[in-house]
Amino acid sequence: MEHKYGGEVVSVRGSVVDVRFQEEVPPLLAVMYSQNERRVTMEVADHLDMNSVRAIAMTPTGGLARGDKVVSDGETLKTPVGEELLGRVLNVFGEPVDGRELPSELEYRSIHNQPIELSQRVVSEEIFMTGIKVIDLLMPLEKGGKAGLFGGAGVGKTVLITELINNMVGAHSGISIFCGIGERCREGEELYREMGDAGVLENTVMVFGQMNEPPGARFRTGHTALTMAEYFRDDRGKDVLLLIDNIFRFIQAGMELSGLLGRLPSRMGYQPTLGSDLAELEERISTSRSGAITSIQAVYVPADDLTDPAATHTFSHLSSSIVLSRKRAGEGFYPAVDPLESRSMMLSPAIVGQRHYDVAREVRRTLAQYEDLKDIIAMLGLEELSREDRSIVSRARKLERFMTQPFNTTRHFTGMDGRIVSLEETVTGCERILNDEFPDASERDFYMIGSIEEVGK
Repeated sequence: MEHKYGGEVVSVRGSVVDVRFQEEVPPLLAVMYSQNERRVTMEVADHLDMNSVRAIAMTPTGGLARGDKVVSDGETLKTPVGEELLGRVLNVFGEPVDGRELPSELEYRSIHNQPIELSQRVVSEEIFMTGIKVIDLLMPLEKGGKAGLFGGAGVGKTVLITELINNMVGAHSGISIFCGIGERCREGEELYREMGDAGVLENTVMVFGQMNEPPGARFRTGHTALTMAEYFRDDRGKDVLLLIDNIFRFIQAGMELSGLLGRLPSRMGYQPTLGSDLAELEERISTSRSGAITSIQAVYVPADDLTDPAATHTFSHLSSSIVLSRKRAGEGFYPAVDPLESRSMMLSPAIVGQRHYDVAREVRRTLAQYEDLKDIIAMLGLEELSREDRSIVSRARKLERFMTQPFNTTRHFTGMDGRIVSLEETVTGCERILNDEFPDASERDFYMIGSIEEVGK
């Protein structure tokens, strides 16, 4: 078979391959293949001179040697799209990893698409209900928006995103796409089984770029998933729920590639193109007149430092930020959401209504006052506070416990059945606690319950 470009390998350094061509070179982002026994897939990253390119390998380079032939047709990496992919598990190339064959007649599209134009975008003011009390009340998610779950290692990001899948995919009438970037194999396999058990797998496509894969594959996994999401939004007119776990691994893959390509790192060792790399992915997540892509993204925060460049760049793209706190996790408050650090642009009386807005502000104010009083309590004890301050502490401690919730996905650890709580029940419960309607109830009665009606049962 005749190819448009033909060259040979000059050097191989890990995942970076330099290739020299006799005549013209393929364009940037063009995909190239080696013609040795183990076909290595590469993507052009840099033009070194008139005849040489530097490419990133997206498959292992073991067995690739100097002098091996490389061919390219000048096209970018393509992935299959279509309803035939529902219920399947794929890799960055759109190849199945669930042991079953794909249908032969599938449409293939480039993974490098431009975001839709501003004139084609639609801004919605609709709330995306999750059934999780603390999120729906204090940091409501936007339909067609982007929400981030920020937290360090082991504070419950994956558990929370799994619960959101459990609660929302069942009630969500559109298509769900799960994108695992740098996922552990175990997490992916567990998620596949859980979604099958919940009966939501037939409306879901799962795309994985696992930890053991080269950085080039992890870096492009998000683009593959987004191309599939754009197909369902634009061609099928459906609402798409895009779940990404973990966006930090995407940034980390870009950082590895940047170092391999010899680019000078910026602050904290990140790639100099961090902002544009992230924007290239995030700006494609948007709502058009035909449908919406709503995205929920887990974001690992290195050393729990929210000023880390990876976290701050991600913050700027989101409409809701849910910050998970190690301190709250240590105190046994699950989900370990920090109500004072988290925020949402949707929490406005014009969008959520005046009652919801007032209750949310009062809850946040009560918790902030309690935070200020903690130092005094630690030094002098609760008895030294005024009667008014003591009632604030009592309300805040009940609210903290009321904001906990048993999850369906952790039932086999806790032995408690999960609860899905409506927004109306959440607002009413917080209102009643703020009005001191439970003077005789102990704080323990509010811990790990669903609606306020369960107090005292």
